[in-house]
Amino acid sequence: MAERNAKGEFTGKHMTLVMVLGFGVVAAVNFYMASLAVGGFHGIVVDNSYVASQKFNSWLEEARKNEALGWTASLSREPTGHLLLETVGVPETAAVTAELRRPIGTKQFASLNFERGDIGSYLSTEEILPGRWTVRLTITDHGQRWVSESEIR
Repeated sequence: MAERNAKGEFTGKHMTLVMVLGFGVVAAVNFYMASLAVGGFHGIVVDNSYVASQKFNSWLEEARKNEALGWTASLSREPTGHLLLETVGVPETAAVTAELRRPIGTKQFASLNFERGDIGSYLSTEEILPGRWTVRLTITDHGQRWVSESEIR
């Protein structure tokens, strides 16, 4: 007759159970974390990375044109919730707009227009909600276009 295993002996069945449960926990955590990452990211995503790669050189050319204009701009949030844009080298006739999006969390978007204030400064006509925003700023003047993207908190 076959002898019974002593109580508490670790067998192949136990090892199989440990392996299945261990890998099951790892897989479950990975799937959960991946779902959180995908659900909370609202950055720029392209439908076709090959097509986007073909546009890379034109994006570099746009950046060179931005630099050649010599315009600079810095954004800050006023206590009232409006955005204050301070510029250097931007013509007085320039128009300023901004597109805002939340970089993470709840999907939120906003568009802002700016009114000229003191020399070189512009104030948004609308308030923005508190929190972190990615701001795509566009300044245009007589066919010239300057674009910048920054974060505001």
